[in-house]
Amino acid sequence: MASPEAFATATPAHPARTTPDRHRLTATTGLAALSLDAMASVAYGPEAIVIVLAGAGGHALGLTVPVSAAIVILLAVLVLSYRQLIAAFPNGGGAYAVAKAYLGRRAALIAAASLVIDYVLNVAVSVTAGTAALTSAFPQTGPYTLWIALSVLALITAINLRGVVSSAKAFITPTAVFVLSILALIVVGLVRGGHGDAPVTDTHAVGTIGILLILKAFSNGCAALTGVEAIANATPQFRGDRVRRAQRAELALGGLLGVMMLGVAALVERLHIHPRDGVTVLSQLTEGVFGRGAMYFVVQFATIVLLALAANTSFGGLPQLMKVVAADDHLPHRLTRRTRTGVYRDGVLILSASSALLIIVSGGDVNALVPLFAICVFIGFTLAQAGLVRHWWLTRGRRWQARAVVNAFGATLTGIAAVVLTAMKADEGSLYVILVLAVLVTAMAALARHYRRHRESDVRAAITADHLPTRQRHSFAGRGLAVVPVASPVCCATNDALRLAHSFGREVRAVHVRVDEPRADRDSTDTGSDHSDTTDFADQWRRFHPLEALTELDTADESGIVDVLVEYVCELSSADDVLVIIPDQASTTRTRLLSSGHADDLERALHKQTHALVARTHTASRADRAVTTG
Repeated sequence: MASPEAFATATPAHPARTTPDRHRLTATTGLAALSLDAMASVAYGPEAIVIVLAGAGGHALGLTVPVSAAIVILLAVLVLSYRQLIAAFPNGGGAYAVAKAYLGRRAALIAAASLVIDYVLNVAVSVTAGTAALTSAFPQTGPYTLWIALSVLALITAINLRGVVSSAKAFITPTAVFVLSILALIVVGLVRGGHGDAPVTDTHAVGTIGILLILKAFSNGCAALTGVEAIANATPQFRGDRVRRAQRAELALGGLLGVMMLGVAALVERLHIHPRDGVTVLSQLTEGVFGRGAMYFVVQFATIVLLALAANTSFGGLPQLMKVVAADDHLPHRLTRRTRTGVYRDGVLILSASSALLIIVSGGDVNALVPLFAICVFIGFTLAQAGLVRHWWLTRGRRWQARAVVNAFGATLTGIAAVVLTAMKADEGSLYVILVLAVLVTAMAALARHYRRHRESDVRAAITADHLPTRQRHSFAGRGLAVVPVASPVCCATNDALRLAHSFGREVRAVHVRVDEPRADRDSTDTGSDHSDTTDFADQWRRFHPLEALTELDTADESGIVDVLVEYVCELSSADDVLVIIPDQASTTRTRLLSSGHADDLERALHKQTHALVARTHTASRADRAVTTG
């Protein structure tokens, strides 16, 4: 039972409204917020191909366009696949959602863990690559590489904590400048040719080019495809008809990236570009086409900025993915909590901290991180497309055979790329990535068992508990109301809160908030969620609490749960003395870290915005008691 110190009062305030649609993305802002990684890969994707082919001599560089074309074909397959994925799984989750629905829980955990690793690596690689480009242009900043990288990361984190739309609008201009400058470079270079100062490669003949070399060039160039999945993972961030808007953004991403990849590859062959120490391939192309004039510096500066900001793809995609995975009990429930501006704050902070750790460990050296990049994303690509093959096989809708063939072909290509990447980079740290992947999968499975054990113990406790205990007199007893917000009809915390409310001799009102999201969001097939819907909640409440009336409130968004409850309490407290008893099962540091955090938010809001008395129960589940007493 809560002590008298658990009660407090505060001045009233008007509760804020739920997250409005204006905090969500359009196709344009979504493209800007979620495609930076893919767009920026034009700066290093073609170069990765050239570096490998150059090892076989200048003649092998003639394969730059064919290898790039193969990558663009794979890109087209991926875009088609992810457009279908967006329609089938509008709640986000990408490869995780598909794998869970059609390949099983273990495959889903592998997909989720691989995407988490790739998103974190993307932030670290993008920030350090942008910093490297900056220090190359201004050598005097070299000694401060690590601090510059961490400062850039802190700035991007701060922008994203304000909201994904704020960050999207902030990144529209640099994205547009980069894309337009690269397109201008391609058009001018192909029409007019070189400026006359570009270095020329000796095209001496070489022997037969091995298939392994071509495969390595292909797998290296596939680094340009990282970020293609980000839009599908963050589909719920789009406004209105989110499926249509996300599909448009995905198509625009694929079209722009494909044109730029092929255009840059064609320029490499036309200008006979070869790798040079200290000078990027893109820099050589720009100098060859425009000379070292104003356009050269426009392209270089736009590249530097976009490489640094490409990390925003992860900040837009990973928190949403973590929310979906956490809703399925494989990550802490706190990651499902969203602010009024639509930000999954805990996910943003975890991503930032993990990336900062990688940057510090690597000393801000991009070359120490690049070998680890893109391995995990191809695991996700493969699982997503393999899952869609099974989806088409089971649903057998219109033209299902053709769609299944496309996905099977894509899964084969990405699977080969994943194997080649891992094998070729074994001595550069790829095995460490696989080890971390295995650890994450094991931890996610263990966390799901933890949550399942707690739910089972709560149900057993609820079934055996008395619903209406003997009412007691208390120093806070009165004729007012006792409001009990409930999130679960069968748990120890709910029973304890109801028991405490009745002990005060007040009229008890149990209140539940229903999240009335669009139908696409409620479709359980979107994420494979096992959670009951609102009808199940009401039925279970009547079953386990037949003598307790239930008041149900509605909100259009999960982030509005606290606001709706506060507004309800404000209305009641204007005419009566109100006591709010918040059920809370997070009674230890360990369980508090794994809780959703809604109880904390509600308690703070009630203190600040209402005159209501507030009590909070701290109930340990039977599982926790067993651990404590064992």
